[in-house]
Amino acid sequence: MIRTFIALPIPEDLRPRLTLLQALLPLPARVEPADFHLTLAFLGEQPEHVLQDLHEGLEAMQMPGFLLELCAVNAFGGAKPRAVWAGLAPSEPLLRLQAKVAQVAVRAGVAIKAKGFTPHVTLGRFAPPPPDHAARLEAAMVAQQGFRAGPWSVTEVTLYASHPKARGPLYEPMASYPFG
Repeated sequence: MIRTFIALPIPEDLRPRLTLLQALLPLPARVEPADFHLTLAFLGEQPEHVLQDLHEGLEAMQMPGFLLELCAVNAFGGAKPRAVWAGLAPSEPLLRLQAKVAQVAVRAGVAIKAKGFTPHVTLGRFAPPPPDHAARLEAAMVAQQGFRAGPWSVTEVTLYASHPKARGPLYEPMASYPFG
């Protein structure tokens, strides 16, 4: 069984912008720049035969390339933030891609949770901080609402393995799938 997800890697030239954004926010814990990605579908623990079916479906997927742009900063958790992220400008092609990836996963036998898709790049993941730190974090996020990075061209998706580690998961690209 391998813990996996399908995502868009963030181009090398955008990582310094995201790293600077991290530095401007009082994040209790930061995601390593090498781990920046945009998750399209979290697959959880999967046996190899399911991953083989998934591989075949992703190889056959047809999709034109498109542009994406990062913009704004937000958090999951409301008054008790537990993750801070950079959002994306609205993109119909991204929503279509995410739906196609989810369909491929379901056809391969993966149970995809039917929660809403919030496209984002996680900057930091942590236990909810004390109220005074949460207030500083919120103020810093408001100050960075003008953040922009990109656009960049999206032409492939990547299947990643996620290996749990004490300081957060290690993400390993398993295969990339250029759009047909």
